[in-house]
Amino acid sequence: MAVTGSPQVLGVLAHDLRWRIVGLLVPGDLRTGEIVASTGQPPSLVSYHLGRLRDAGLVSARRSAADGRDTYHALDLDALGRAVAGVAGRIHPELLAGAGAGAYADAGASPGRAGDEGSRLPPAPGDGPGGRTADALFICTGNSARSPMAAAWLNHLGAGEVTARSAGVSPGPLHPLAVAAMAEHGVDISAHRPIPVADLAGQRFRRVITLCDRARENCGDLPAASDVVHWSIPNPAEAHPPDLDAFRATARELRTRIRYLLPMLLEAPRG
Repeated sequence: MAVTGSPQVLGVLAHDLRWRIVGLLVPGDLRTGEIVASTGQPPSLVSYHLGRLRDAGLVSARRSAADGRDTYHALDLDALGRAVAGVAGRIHPELLAGAGAGAYADAGASPGRAGDEGSRLPPAPGDGPGGRTADALFICTGNSARSPMAAAWLNHLGAGEVTARSAGVSPGPLHPLAVAAMAEHGVDISAHRPIPVADLAGQRFRRVITLCDRARENCGDLPAASDVVHWSIPNPAEAHPPDLDAFRATARELRTRIRYLLPMLLEAPRG
């Protein structure tokens, strides 16, 4: 089999600064200024290379809900996985079979874990007091939609191997459409009771993840954690109109991100 014409993704990822940016975005989303500070490169140069990554479909950008002058950049790990699998397949189809990349690209699941939710074990308790110290804490403003959905996904997909909790900066009632959207995936969050972040002071988590731009920039002191990252996810309750489809989109995005978070938590040693 002749290999002709290098795939576009190779040229995109081969650049040192773009490769550095991809690495910075693996754990979570960053603002342009944060990428500039981490790389030590001029803002104009960073913006150019972020544009190249966006043009390749590997990175997306969202205006900050807290400060519209800022932009958060997110790495699309599914798109990156498909691109890398495509490169491997063009070299030799056995590379896909040998690495398990074919199943990864088709099912969208992490290597070594099933992509079909029907094969999962029952969800593990963890989004509430009384359980063991959780591996992850998800924070949004109201603890009424995004953070309980994220915690439920991690508890569900983690199948007892990891646990998660959630909290809010200004807790409000659980949104019924969040319950409905998760129920479509067989995940029940109806028993969730919103709690303030302050109630978790003194507890330690392996990873704290803020899901709301306003929460990230206004939540003050966070509980102790080995890692703190941000996922810039729009509030589905602020969609126009705030219908079930908006919450379904949030559930899908959170599930995708949790799939990639899970192996990172499983592989990292507990402190």
